[in-house]
Amino acid sequence: MRLAVIDGRASLLVDGTVVDIERASAGRFSATVDELYRDWAPFQAWAADAVASDRSEAALEPAQWGALAHAPQQIFAVGLNYVDHAAESGFNVPEHPMVFTKFASSISGPFEPLVLPTDSVDWEVELVAVVGAGGRNIAEADGFAAIAGFCIGQDYSARDVQMRGVPPQFSLGKSFTGFAPLGPVFVDTESFLQQSEITLECWIDDALVQSAPMNDMVFSVPRLVSELSAIVELRPGDVIFTGTPPGVGFGQNPPRYLRAGEVVRSAITGLGTMSQECVAP
Repeated sequence: MRLAVIDGRASLLVDGTVVDIERASAGRFSATVDELYRDWAPFQAWAADAVASDRSEAALEPAQWGALAHAPQQIFAVGLNYVDHAAESGFNVPEHPMVFTKFASSISGPFEPLVLPTDSVDWEVELVAVVGAGGRNIAEADGFAAIAGFCIGQDYSARDVQMRGVPPQFSLGKSFTGFAPLGPVFVDTESFLQQSEITLECWIDDALVQSAPMNDMVFSVPRLVSELSAIVELRPGDVIFTGTPPGVGFGQNPPRYLRAGEVVRSAITGLGTMSQECVAP
């Protein structure tokens, strides 16, 4: 199943067409994507069997695509979850997931411009997991069952804000407007995991700056679900940024940050490509 937000409405992408979920289900399911995550099991069952008559051709403009979450109750972000990224950042690989948050007001659509609030904005392509069933004390073996599906995310970071002070703090420096684009498509967990190899990639204009397989994660998605749910209750629609591979600007010598006019493209196998044009404030 492929889910998108088109013109502000939750939609299925089926055989090159767009299916408006609320209309096709005669109002049984919401046009708001966050509500679908809270009603995930019955929605998934309906979507698998639905014969949708209300379809439109999927020749879509970038501005029509919206974020695949609007107001999650919780956003978790995981730092240093790839060995080589930890090394380039000057940190040891943690024994447990290093968790911070990105505040919900930073969420944006997959093709919205990125306003650069400082001259030290960095890129971090990430696989984002969206919680479906959720719960507490979820065993690692059951971790994927708690996840509704996946999309692409960028964990944009103003490194000057993130690193000021001792010790550094992460959340504010990663929560400016537009610092958490999500999209363009959401794929359910079962379909996503059927792929034999999943690669995360990021380009600045035409230069490939990040490329790594998902399997290079230090803490797998099921492990993250288990560790998080041992402490907090995971709730439907919660968003988990699972970490970025090496190749960020902060790790270069000298550090290299985004400039107005550049375009950041992010891609993950099976999840499409999203892009943001960097603009001056």
